[in-house]
Amino acid sequence: MAKQLPYPVIHEIFSRFQIAEPEPKGELEHTNAFTLVVAVALSAQATDAGVNKATRGLFAVADTPEKMLALGEEGVIEHVKTIGLFRNKAKNVIKLSQKLVDEFGSVVPSSRAALQSLPGVGRKTANVVLNMWFGHPAQAVDTHIFRLGNRSGIAPGKDVDAVERAIEDHIPVEFQHHAHHWMILHGRYTCVARKPKCNACLIRDLCQFEDKTE
Repeated sequence: MAKQLPYPVIHEIFSRFQIAEPEPKGELEHTNAFTLVVAVALSAQATDAGVNKATRGLFAVADTPEKMLALGEEGVIEHVKTIGLFRNKAKNVIKLSQKLVDEFGSVVPSSRAALQSLPGVGRKTANVVLNMWFGHPAQAVDTHIFRLGNRSGIAPGKDVDAVERAIEDHIPVEFQHHAHHWMILHGRYTCVARKPKCNACLIRDLCQFEDKTE
């Protein structure tokens, strides 16, 4: 684990990210808050590309809680069976749809606690929805962010909660809204798990990773 980088270095890192990609976007396809919740819940232990392939057909016929309930669990399974853990995920999609109808008037709530009360929605999923749909500076720490945060010194931590706190504590406020998208994309395409592409990295000179590739 690298040591926490000082504020001026982190400011420079995110300035570079911002110049390179002023408006980074999440890669999960969605049309409204409900489809975003479902897409993120389905994405656990699955790739965004794989989820998008499955949800294009699903969301074409069920883009509201009511339509999802009408489709039923078996109907959902037919669309998402290419995704890992699809049976359990389909069950949760139906349960969260029912809870949205029964307790939230079919409206996706904008608080973390309420989102986490939905079946299949954990803290990471809630943070993604809060950030992408509601514009909150919430940080969803996935494996890419965890790896990048610890390798580089941007946000080191022993677990995802510690990395989330480090992002909130050390990344300047003007970069908080897009921070997790910049970090996810950099971890997904440049600072990859095996053989990171250090020669193509725009923050190579600021990163503390000791085993940089040539």
